[in-house]
Amino acid sequence: MKTLLFLVWLLFAQTLAFAQVAAGAVLALGAGALHRALGPHAGPRRVRLLLAARLVAVVAGDIVLSNLAVARIVLSPASAARRAGFLAVPLDTRHGGALAALAIIVTATPGTSWAGHDPGSNVLTLHVLDLGDEENLVRGFKARYERPLQEIFE
Repeated sequence: MKTLLFLVWLLFAQTLAFAQVAAGAVLALGAGALHRALGPHAGPRRVRLLLAARLVAVVAGDIVLSNLAVARIVLSPASAARRAGFLAVPLDTRHGGALAALAIIVTATPGTSWAGHDPGSNVLTLHVLDLGDEENLVRGFKARYERPLQEIFE
């Protein structure tokens, strides 16, 4: 990784001037040290591309459906059956990469927002625009997003 970062730096700089070579070396070594310090890494592992592609497809479909649902909520008269609220999702994963991916998924999906995560209890709090059956929402969230991310990251 460090060598690749160094070479990309030189490629973008388009020169072999001493200052650029030194800056590239410092950047590559510093980024490598920072990467090591951010968390435990068991070394290279097999990437599950098919599973990741399937998750991306699921998320893309959910984003489209959520956009339509939010548009319907905004454009239709208020309904007494519809209510916004907070949803507590007990998580099984503690992997930083999986949690970061969950944050991206939630942020990209209209009608939901990441309200918080308690590392002690490992509970994710979501704000949901159309909070229906909470138990089904939690089950669906875990099945659609958390379990595939666990298989990808753990």
